Amino acid sequence: MSRVIATRHPSKWQVTPATLNLKEAEMKEKDSVYRIIEMVGTSSKSWEEAAKNAVELASKTVKDTRVAEIKDLDMKIENGKVVLYRATVRLSFKYIAD
Repeated sequence: MSRVIATRHPSKWQVTPATLNLKEAEMKEKDSVYRIIEMVGTSSKSWEEAAKNAVELASKTVKDTRVAEIKDLDMKIENGKVVLYRATVRLSFKYIAD
């Protein structure tokens, strides 16, 4: 497979062609597709723990999790007191076609 290597010189970028044999695994990584799911984790202690709970539970059933993004934070209040922290988490994982 042919690649281009860009190198920085003091005044400009120089592009040079280079030929490299990429391993099949590297090619698969390069052309990967990721799926994103949303989960809501809860905790009576903190938002951090709520997010962690969502990620760790998802990781038990979803393979190859990559990135978690906090989409939203909220809390449940009863009688003027916080009783539950909730974190909505967007979790990405590598999509592998069957």
